[in-house]
Amino acid sequence: MAAPITWKRLVLSVYTPAFSWVFTRISDRFFRTHDRRRGSAVLLLAPLLAEADPAPLASSRPPGFTGVEGLYSRFHWMADHVPAFRVPGGHIRILHSPDEFYQTMKARIRTAKSRVVMASLYLGTGPLEQDLVDCMEEALERSQGKDAPELNVDFLLDYTRGSRGKHNSRTVLLPLLQRFPEQMRVSLYHTPDLRGLLRLLVPERFNETIGVQHIKAYLFDNSLIISGANLSDSYFTNRQDRYVLLEDCGEVADFFAELVGAVGDVSLQLRPDNSVDTMEGMVHPYKGNRADFSASAQRRIMEVVNAARVRQNMLESECSENADCGETVPNDTWIFPLLQMKPLGIYLDEQVTKRLLTEAGGDSAVYLTSGYFNLTKTYMRLVLGAATDYRILMASPEVNGFFGARGVAGAIPEAYIHIARQFYNKVCQLGQQSRVRLHEYHRADWTFHAKGLWYYIGRRDRPCLTLIGSPNFGYRSVHRDLEAQIAIVTENEELQVQLQQEQEMLYQRSTEVSRSTFNQPDRYVKLWVKLVTPLIKNFF
Repeated sequence: MAAPITWKRLVLSVYTPAFSWVFTRISDRFFRTHDRRRGSAVLLLAPLLAEADPAPLASSRPPGFTGVEGLYSRFHWMADHVPAFRVPGGHIRILHSPDEFYQTMKARIRTAKSRVVMASLYLGTGPLEQDLVDCMEEALERSQGKDAPELNVDFLLDYTRGSRGKHNSRTVLLPLLQRFPEQMRVSLYHTPDLRGLLRLLVPERFNETIGVQHIKAYLFDNSLIISGANLSDSYFTNRQDRYVLLEDCGEVADFFAELVGAVGDVSLQLRPDNSVDTMEGMVHPYKGNRADFSASAQRRIMEVVNAARVRQNMLESECSENADCGETVPNDTWIFPLLQMKPLGIYLDEQVTKRLLTEAGGDSAVYLTSGYFNLTKTYMRLVLGAATDYRILMASPEVNGFFGARGVAGAIPEAYIHIARQFYNKVCQLGQQSRVRLHEYHRADWTFHAKGLWYYIGRRDRPCLTLIGSPNFGYRSVHRDLEAQIAIVTENEELQVQLQQEQEMLYQRSTEVSRSTFNQPDRYVKLWVKLVTPLIKNFF
C-alpha cells in the first residue's frame, strides 16, 4: 500500500509548476521591469484563467461538399496561411514500428551526401543512440575524402532536456562537434519563459514544464521523416508513435531544413568546450528582454514560412498555366506544414486544427489520438459541439509514459485518468456517447506516444487527410512548447490505404471506454491528485 501523502509532499507536488508563475512574476519585476508589457509571468497560467482563441480562419468551402475529387478546393484554404507543397503520393510511406523508424534513420544517415538535420526534444545516452551518432561520424568521415561532397549535420534540441544530468545529449554530441566543428552544429532552444528567479529556483526536470523545443523532424538530403518520436532507446524499441517518410521531396525537405535552421539561429549554440552562447546579433533567450527575444524569433521563423508560402503559390500559378506540368508523375498529394509556437506569437497549427474540427460535418468521421489526453477548452468545445463522429484514442494507465515513475511524476497517469473521466462525463451529460467514443490503447510492456488525426469524408472507407507530428492537442502543445506537424491531403488511393491501415492498426489494440472503465480498481484517483489537476493541467 502506498504511503499516505503528507502536506509537505503535497506542497512539493504542486510547487512546480503550479506556483511557478508567482516566482516568474516576482523575477520579471525584479530583474526585467521593462518587460512588463509582454512578460512571461502572465503567460504561464493564462490558459487556465481565460483561453484566448486566435481569430478563426475564414471558411470558403460550400457546406454541402462531398467527393474526393474536390479535395483541392476543400482544403486549399490552408495555402492562404502556410506553404502548400504538391508532391506525388507515391513518394510517401508510413512507417509502423519503432524499429522500422530507427533502422530507416540509420540507413538514411549512412547514405546522406549533403545534409542531415535532426530536430528533437533530446538525444538519449544509451547504446542505440550512440550507434546512431556513430553512423553520423562514419558519414562525416566519408565526406572528408577526396572529391566527396561536404556533409553538414544540424542538430536542434531543447536546452533543459538536453542538459539534464551529467551524461546528456550535449556530452553525447560533443565528440562529433569537436572533431567536425566546420560541419557540425548543435543548437539548444531555451524558452523565454524560464528566466529570473524562476530559472534559479525550479529544479532540473521540473523546469521542462515551463516550455521546450518539441519539434520532431529528421531530414536526410531530400528525404524527411516527420514524427512525434524522440531520439531515445524506448522510441526505437517499445514506445508506439507515428512516423511518415517523404522520399525525394526536395521542396518540403528544404522548408524543414530552413525552419530548423531558423529556430537554431535564435537558440543557444553548443561549443566544443561544452559552453553555450548566442549567435552574434541575437537576443539572449533568458538574459535579454523577453519581448525583444520573442519578436526577433517570430520574425526569423516567419521569414521562412512566408517566403516558402509565396514561392509555392508562384509555382502553383505557373503550373496551372502550363498544361504539361506534372504530367509524368502525378502530384496528387498536398503537404501543409503547421507550426505552433505561442511563446513566440506563432499559432498557425491551432488555427488550422480549429477550422478542421469546426468544419467536420455529419458526413465525416475523425479519428484523433494523443499520447497524453488533455484537450484544451477550445478543442473540447469543438469536439462536443460538432456533428461528425469522433473516435478518440488515448493511453491506458499502464502504457502511459509516466506509469511507474518515482515521486510526483508517478501520479501523472492518475491526473490523465481524472481528465479523461471528466471529459467522458461531459459526453454522457450531452447524450453524445454514440457520436464521441473514447478508446484506450493496451500493449504489454509498451508505452503509447502516438498523436494526430485521420479525417474521413463522405462516408468513405479511407481517410483523405491526416495530421502527423509533435502536437498532442493539449495545453502544453498549444501554449508552451515549439511544435510542428504536417497536414497531408491526398487523392492517392495507395497512400489512403496506408493511412487507413495505420489508423486501424493502432485502434485494434484498444478497448472502448465506458462508465465501468472508471470503476476499475486501477482507475482510482487520489483526492490530492483531483485537487491539484486543475492547477497543473496547463503544464502537461
